[in-house]
Formats: sequence, C-alpha cells, structure tokens
Amino acid sequence: MKKALCFFNEALGIDSKELASELERGSIVVFPKSPVALPSEDDLIFMRTELPKLLKRKNISYYPETGKLRGLKGAEVDVVERVNRILIKVNGDIAKFLQENIPQLTENWTIGTCSFRPLEEKERSLKPHASNELVHIDAGAYGATNGDRILRFFINVNPHEDRVWASQGSFLDVFKRHGDKADLGYTNAGPRYLSKSFLDHLRTGLVRLLSLGIPSLKIIDSSPYDRVMRKFHNYMKDTPDFQKDRNNYEEYNFPPLSAWMVYTDGVSHACLSGQYVFVQTALVPLKNAQLPELAPLNILRKAAEVVG
Repeated sequence: MKKALCFFNEALGIDSKELASELERGSIVVFPKSPVALPSEDDLIFMRTELPKLLKRKNISYYPETGKLRGLKGAEVDVVERVNRILIKVNGDIAKFLQENIPQLTENWTIGTCSFRPLEEKERSLKPHASNELVHIDAGAYGATNGDRILRFFINVNPHEDRVWASQGSFLDVFKRHGDKADLGYTNAGPRYLSKSFLDHLRTGLVRLLSLGIPSLKIIDSSPYDRVMRKFHNYMKDTPDFQKDRNNYEEYNFPPLSAWMVYTDGVSHACLSGQYVFVQTALVPLKNAQLPELAPLNILRKAAEVVG
C-alpha cells in the first residue's frame, strides 16, 4: 500500500478535498496530536483503571440511535452514567471536527457508535472472526451498508505506549491478490452482481418499519454487497496463508495521544498491540465520494463486468 500514512498538522490548516481524496485512495490519515479535545485527566485515569475490570464484551460502546451503553458488567449506576457522559462527549467532538473539516463527506452521514477499548489487544485470545490481531477489512457495520463507506476515527489515549497496526494493503490491493481465492461470486455474475433481490428489498423495508420502534433492529438488515464483504472479511481471518503473506505487509505505530482516521472497509488492517483507545464509527454515503471508482462496491462490480 504505497503512501499508506498521510500526516495532517491541524496548525497548518486542513484541505478538506485533499483529506477526503487521501481517505478514498486508501491512506490512513494521521494527526500526530489529536485535533479532538481529550477527556479530563481524571476521566482518562478512570477509563483506564476501572473499565478493564468491568468489560463484558469486546469493547464498551455508546449507541447514539438508542442512547444506550453496552459492554459493561456489574457497574454501579454512577459508573455507567460517567462512562456514558464521556463517550457522548467524545462522539460529539469527533463528529464536530469531521463536519467542520470534511463537510463534503459528512453530508447525510450516519454517526454510529463511539467505543472505548480498555484491554491490551495483543494475545487477547478472541475467536478469529472477532480478533483485531488478524488482518481484515471491516464489513457490515450496523447491518446493511449497501456500499456506503465505513469511516473510523481513533484516538490513542495510552499515555506511554504506541498502538501498533499492520496492513496488507488497500481493498483493491488485497482483492487483486485474493479475490478469486475468496470465491466472492463475481465470476460470470454479469450486470446484476450485488443488486438487491425482491427478498432483500422486502427485508430492508420490514427492518426499517420495525426499527422505528426499536432502532437497534437495524443491525439485522443485509444486502448482497454486505454479505460478500463479510465473506471476504472471514476469508482473510480464516486463511493462514493470507495472514502469513508479507509481500505487501506494513506495520504502523500510532504514538500516545495521536489520532488517525481511515475507511476501514477500504484498507486491510489489524491491531497487533495497544491499550486504551477511543473509536468512532460513521457511515459515509457513497454518493459523497470524489473517487467512487475506488470504493469496494464499484471495484467488485467492475470485476463482474470484466469476467462476466
């Protein structure tokens, strides 16, 4: 993945079009110092020391569509309220920064969860499909993305240690090398490849209706594109030869109190080590893209046209 890291210094100003283009080209946009204000030191110490003992899930997450916090176990009310307050503030501050600096991407976007990952990622012994240590591309955030982009913003709030990532390249890089092996169904698929069927439309309509009363039900929606992306995600994590491949392999260190953002559906990645990070997830409409031909949906469709 050439030019994988792209550094922006807020003090020098941010060119929103340049930033958006770098993201779409498969760059990881890095801010050596987080441009988003951090929680108070007292709050950070609380998050680092108390939350590892209370973790029930992979992460602790605030869901803005429901206003609920998930991932804690046995926490007192005051602890839940404090974590909720912190994550709501971080989520809002990241959203405000992005809306002010890349407004063309945030138009009609969906702001998703804001999470805190309190455990050391190295050797967490998670199941392969849940492990952050295995290189993968993200798929199926909040149910059906239908080709919209998964944008994630990270802040390393470990005061002493880097967060270390690995990558085997952009989606296009990985697809060129492994698309056929992953059996993604584009061979001889023709122009209808990844188009939603009647049942897909029916499912989406039903989920939208039900989610008016229970917003969290959106996660059960699906689409042909999201199912293919999930299959590719699982192929990467389930294939030892892919994980061992070092031909396009790179590692990146994100220092304490730095921040970075990336289309995680468009860049393969793994977290090899690191503890204490905030992560905000958003869905960016594909129609906002400046370089739509580089979106995974259009890369897959082009492959179907070529071989179909």
